[in-house]
Amino acid sequence: MITAIREVRRAKGMTLDDVARACVPPTTAQTIGRLETGTRTVSVAWLNRIAAALGVQAADLVTLPDRVEIAVAALLDPSGAHAPRQPATIVPPSAAPEHVAVSVQAGVGEYRAGDQIWCARIAPDRFASALNRDVLVPRPAGRFLFGRLIGREGPEPAGGGGKLHLLPLGPGSRQQVVADPAWIATAVTLVRSL
Repeated sequence: MITAIREVRRAKGMTLDDVARACVPPTTAQTIGRLETGTRTVSVAWLNRIAAALGVQAADLVTLPDRVEIAVAALLDPSGAHAPRQPATIVPPSAAPEHVAVSVQAGVGEYRAGDQIWCARIAPDRFASALNRDVLVPRPAGRFLFGRLIGREGPEPAGGGGKLHLLPLGPGSRQQVVADPAWIATAVTLVRSL
């Protein structure tokens, strides 16, 4: 199997050691290197383990013939744009089953008209991980609230999400409280055309 482990790792700015330490359970940099180069066979279990360490889907690590990759032409930092020292590619984002999207119709907060915000749905037991992040929260009658999660009370004894305190993004907006939503979705990817 041909993998893109090295390309994805480099695109994420991680070293072999970073990936090895992020694996559960941790492994060695040498093992990750052997899996990258193909000197050690990559099993499905290893693929899933490395994907989790890199924060991508396992499918992102498999090179498919029809897969589009984008060549990195330059690296940008405060001193300007520079050519990369080694060839690199970027793996385009791919949707996962837990993803939902928000299509921005008019500028609000730091978002512009035409932006697409990809959000990952999370269950009530993980709501605390979304504190200080932009989230989409379902409300009754097919309505939603999108804003910064600034506080959480609970969880409720029945296992609900408790009360969530959100600050909508518009100027002069007041804090809103939503009780026990079934799920929320954390903003994870911004797709913006220039």
